[in-house]
Amino acid sequence: MRKLLNTLYVTTPGSYLSKDGENIVIKVENQERFRIPVHNIEGIICFGFLGASPALMAMCAERNVALSFLSENGYFLGRVSGRVSGNVLLRRKQYRLADDPIFSSEISRIFIAGKISNCKTVLQRALRDHADDASSASIEAAINTLSVKQKQALKCVDNNVLRGIEGEAAYNYFGVFDHLIIAQKEGFYFKGRNRRPPLDNVNALLSFVYTLLTHEVRSALESVGIDPCVGFLHTDRPGRQSLALDMMEEFRPYLADRLVLTLINRKQVDAKGFVSREAGGIIMNDDTKKDLLVAWQKRKQEEIMHPFLQVMVPIGLLPYCQALLLARFIRGDINSYPVFINK
Repeated sequence: MRKLLNTLYVTTPGSYLSKDGENIVIKVENQERFRIPVHNIEGIICFGFLGASPALMAMCAERNVALSFLSENGYFLGRVSGRVSGNVLLRRKQYRLADDPIFSSEISRIFIAGKISNCKTVLQRALRDHADDASSASIEAAINTLSVKQKQALKCVDNNVLRGIEGEAAYNYFGVFDHLIIAQKEGFYFKGRNRRPPLDNVNALLSFVYTLLTHEVRSALESVGIDPCVGFLHTDRPGRQSLALDMMEEFRPYLADRLVLTLINRKQVDAKGFVSREAGGIIMNDDTKKDLLVAWQKRKQEEIMHPFLQVMVPIGLLPYCQALLLARFIRGDINSYPVFINK
């Protein structure tokens, strides 16, 4: 476990990051706009940035401050990291297990079954809150389908089949997602998941928050010495954070989807804050990104009883808790990986 420190989000267009002594300095049009001591943060995420000095990147790598670069709509571009650290014995065992189809299938079905369970919880909450709504029958049917898919996932022994089960579950879940949006329907409607680029406001929000979640999960895996690029369900690909994508599945519904629904239904975001690009796709303006990031940080500070550890932890520490448990499972200290399930 490590202390949850702040993450610095750079969203202002034309920002340039540089180093001044032990400080991170942000300039816009060569004018200093912000500075912070490097020891006060653990991560920097830059959206549509102008650039960063080599000295700043070297300092971040040396101090183990994760420095990630993303496009304006939240598409991951790259990451600066320092020397490889962590338990080499743990990583070597991880690599061996990743080549074992039986183990890969075992851990993959746990990830996906956990994700489906948390998707069900999102729908069940909506059903309880809006039991008299005309869409309740469709939501209940989706919940029943997800229950079947969850059981299928737990019995699956082939990752190719498991991917099909996960796809069918996602299709049913997102098939009723629009019913969960009960405010601002003219500006926020959902007709299906799309990305790269997102084609509507809801998908723009989802893609942006999923990118933030990927950053958190990757940092959590690295903090315990696990290689975030060697996964069990997502296949290896140069530059792909396969294990981070594996483990973030269990968090998508609880951390990302619920946040997006809350922002829309409580009118904390407005359709005017979204811009259609000439090349296609939707992006958020700077103010909307800032509002979302403030909500994301507040959400991470809320506390929850961890279902396996049975201790109160900040929501922002959930990826780190799960990374620790995954490391213990890989080492053989526990018999199974206790996936995060929210009830």
